[in-house]
Amino acid sequence: MVWFLHLFGSGGNGAEVIFWDIGGIGMASVYKINKGVSKPIVFKGLKAQYIAYLALGLVFLLVLFAALYILGLSLFVVLPLILSLGSAVFFTVFRLSHRFGEHGLMKYFARRGIPTYVRFNSRRVFTSLKGGRNERG
Repeated sequence: MVWFLHLFGSGGNGAEVIFWDIGGIGMASVYKINKGVSKPIVFKGLKAQYIAYLALGLVFLLVLFAALYILGLSLFVVLPLILSLGSAVFFTVFRLSHRFGEHGLMKYFARRGIPTYVRFNSRRVFTSLKGGRNERG
């Protein structure tokens, strides 16, 4: 059984984490962790803030499962509901990560917040500005 976790001084953009003989199967699992300077955090294809979105979604599902179970609902009702919501969270977060990338979702919402046009009913807005050419004094 070999467990190897070495992240410091790898010299490259990333480090490999190797876990041998997990569960007695005899197969190795290699996880690549991106640790480059000024590069976004990437884990299993998720970029930057989408990792946090997925974590928050899973924590919410855990709390929802506990609340529904404590309220007395049957496991035959709760488990399919939580599993379907969990798969919806996974697919949605991965789709957003691949569609928008690191900063694309914030840019998308910022672009949607810009009005298409600004309409004024009077010139008073412009004539009352200070420091303009037509300042009355």
